[in-house]
Amino acid sequence: MSPDAKPSSDGPVIRRPLSFNQEFLCGFDRGDEEGPFGPRFHIVHGWRLRGKVDVETLQLALDDVVVRHEALRTAIVRGEGERHQEIHPAAPVRLELRELTGADSAARDRAVEELITEVESGTISARRLPLIQGTLLRFDEEDAVLALVVHHTAADGWSVRLIIRDLAVRYAERRGHRQPELPTALPYREFAAWQREFAADPALEGARAFWRKQLAGARILSVPTDRPKSTGLPESTAVHRFTVDAELTARAVEIAQALRSTPFMVLLGAFAVMVARDTGNPDVVVPTFSPGRGEDRFHHTVGPFFNFLPLRTDLSGARDFAEVVTRIRTTSLEAYAHDIPFGQILAQAPELMLPTLEDGRAACVFQVFPFPFLLDAELIGDLEYTEVRRRLTSQPVGSDVPNGALWTLNLDPAGDVVAGIQYNSNLYDERSVAEQVDRFRAVLRELVGAPDAPLELRPSVRDDAGQPTLTGPRGRSPRQASL
Repeated sequence: MSPDAKPSSDGPVIRRPLSFNQEFLCGFDRGDEEGPFGPRFHIVHGWRLRGKVDVETLQLALDDVVVRHEALRTAIVRGEGERHQEIHPAAPVRLELRELTGADSAARDRAVEELITEVESGTISARRLPLIQGTLLRFDEEDAVLALVVHHTAADGWSVRLIIRDLAVRYAERRGHRQPELPTALPYREFAAWQREFAADPALEGARAFWRKQLAGARILSVPTDRPKSTGLPESTAVHRFTVDAELTARAVEIAQALRSTPFMVLLGAFAVMVARDTGNPDVVVPTFSPGRGEDRFHHTVGPFFNFLPLRTDLSGARDFAEVVTRIRTTSLEAYAHDIPFGQILAQAPELMLPTLEDGRAACVFQVFPFPFLLDAELIGDLEYTEVRRRLTSQPVGSDVPNGALWTLNLDPAGDVVAGIQYNSNLYDERSVAEQVDRFRAVLRELVGAPDAPLELRPSVRDDAGQPTLTGPRGRSPRQASL
């Protein structure tokens, strides 16, 4: 695109079938005010910008990104009749400009996190295109922060990193700086078409057979809630943030390398051991998300690619934590090798999700995110970009998740883990969440400290009859202690 070119707003509305990912979201449809089509189902990220930001050029570069990635201007049409996606012509991105002058370095750092938290506590309509908004806060002529919010029906975590990469390149080009040509970004509709074509491939029966066998008799991880869902309170998602220190993280990474695994497998192994001890059941099915992008040709496409993936590992008879990680490794590799849309997985195990339908239980998802396409003091044109990773302040209102809890652990280049749990605050108290984090860190420290020590999988606490109980360290009820 020429640096002087303007995004086109001309063209017809294109109607195409939904991807299986979009259909998955429709399965949780709760209207336009709640759920996946509600205004709080979004992704928010921020970047510190060093250099003089030309606001007009930034606006044009944002608009360029919307032209390049049609998912940002796609509406999912629900309701009566056939559900489908409608791809609209590009329209300008809403970009808000703010100024905060005279602040010292510490005040600026606080303002950065406060801005991103404010944006994440806000809303973005799934009915107003494009499905991306920006806020630029300038401290002076050479220092600013850009916060972007994208509706989750249009993008996933991988996509947001693509957006900022493409934005930075387009901005630099418009400022007259020659840049390497961006990789081809296929339109998301091609992914939807590929999914449907691939679903009819006889070779896919092997993946379905794998899941039928793998999930036979399985039940997804669910956890007791502090309050039953039948109270009828609306969904309200809060975020509890925490860290895993660098020393403990380094030990987890060392074990991963020694066992030809990944840090995700080690962290998931510790989480699975904690769940097995709490429930007395060594057959653990922890749901996570895969990138869901299928073929490499879609790696530069923005869209909702994420796929729900149940990882089932039987820890029975595991001698030590090293064996747990080895089993988790096998589980993970096999699951990712047979990654198909979750709706097709569920068709092979229709009773998998039954525990999450119980009044006093809800889903719990665990994921480790490695910061792909990370911008860390990277100079592109005349601006330097650094992603804001270290958000450590919990908040009462955040981006919505399905009715339960989502653990997200980020391996930070600084050497530690920066993490957060998004949870329905009308089902759980933050105290329950914080206690669970403390127990996870304690289990992780125990296990990575002695990965070859004999493994104890018996429940952490038993009642007078010797039965497993989830009672927490304060003598709280099973329901309260088990998020």
